Amino acid sequence: MTGSGPASQTPQTQPPSPADVWHSLLRPDVELAPSFYNELNTRMRAERLVFGDRIHCPFLRPFFLTAEDEQRVRAVAETIAALGERVVKQSLADPRLLAQSALSPEEERLARINPRYATSSTASRLDAFLLPNSLQFAEYNAESPAGPGYAETLANVFRTLPIMERFSQHYNVRQFPLMKLLLAALLESYREWGGPASPPLIAIVDWREVPTWSEFEIIRSHFQKEGVATVLADPRDLVFKAGKLTANGQRVDLVYRRVLINDIVARSSECAALVEAYASGAVCVANALTCKIPHKKAFFSVLTDEQNSALLSPAERELIRRHIPWTRLLADSNTSRDGESFGLLEYVRKHRENFVLKPNDEYGGTGVQLGWEHDEHQWDDALDHALADRSSAWVVQERIAIRREVFPMQTENGVQMRDMLVDFAPYIFRGKMAGCLTRLSSTGLANVTSGGGQVPSFVVEPKS
Repeated sequence: MTGSGPASQTPQTQPPSPADVWHSLLRPDVELAPSFYNELNTRMRAERLVFGDRIHCPFLRPFFLTAEDEQRVRAVAETIAALGERVVKQSLADPRLLAQSALSPEEERLARINPRYATSSTASRLDAFLLPNSLQFAEYNAESPAGPGYAETLANVFRTLPIMERFSQHYNVRQFPLMKLLLAALLESYREWGGPASPPLIAIVDWREVPTWSEFEIIRSHFQKEGVATVLADPRDLVFKAGKLTANGQRVDLVYRRVLINDIVARSSECAALVEAYASGAVCVANALTCKIPHKKAFFSVLTDEQNSALLSPAERELIRRHIPWTRLLADSNTSRDGESFGLLEYVRKHRENFVLKPNDEYGGTGVQLGWEHDEHQWDDALDHALADRSSAWVVQERIAIRREVFPMQTENGVQMRDMLVDFAPYIFRGKMAGCLTRLSSTGLANVTSGGGQVPSFVVEPKS
């Protein structure tokens, strides 16, 4: 033995990620060949995984998360959903607090109708960015969000691919039973409402022409396999007469409401039967119309505004500080942060690169302005336009860290590896995280309606 120095150390190499393993299993003559993804696309169409005429998933890899990731998201997401329920109750008792959500007079009238049970959001969804060292939420969709049927069906498709069988030699793979948990939540809300039918007849209600009608067919099929009679109904199909709500002649006990409150307001005569039955207590409606209060983007302003700190415990205030971006209703007025008072408008003009401007109540990324993608003149114009808007309130929200990953994507030139923004959106059914929707985009917005794509999500753990 020679030498007296320290023993040499073997450098530690990082194990491959689940994504790396999946990519290594993609075979040029199989999964990367046009015949494979043409067959996959045909399967997706057969399973009704389309938004209008566009398939949901042009990608050839799922999103993977660990059990630790799942627990980290669950703890925060369930707390935010509980705060949404609390803000509803407090807002209906406190006009000053309710004003901070900036509901229209008609939205407030609908929110004040007694739903005859306490749960505002039977089904909701948060939009989040999950990174190794951070977890931040961009907004809360408290109003019967789309996608759980699509997400589970897409996971089922990927679960049957031969590459998944080979991947499962390396990892234990678990998917989310979203539709089972959704049905359980709907039935629990019906029981909370006092419904006597066992099981109730469920009507999934939305406009017949919406591009998500195919998801309603997926969900109906699942509910019926579970022994719960389910019909699809346009609001114009509903009749409220002699204390009963019917859809195409069938008495409805429970409405899984997918028609939006925005449409109920804008097309009130066509939704009159639904609202009258709800107001009279003739039918259980989930989500209740009270859900509009936390559905507004201003919900995050309510949570991050120091004037509302009495609503929250010290632990909740710390959770909000770590996971919810500082948000305010846009106004030419003073606000405060960390005990310091200042002019809000001047502050967001000065810190353009740190802020997003959003309508208080829109879908699909409509109207969202990213300050860092504007020059100073464009940003000032956007703020001035929002301030002058008499039809809608707007919010400004501090920029958050986003996640990006490389995914194999079908293109006109074959499969290409694309760097994509990953929006991880956990579903909350009656206060409990049930699974997630994962959307990808090459731009700063990730949603199906603005052109983003969807991938299935699985919880994975190494078998070794």
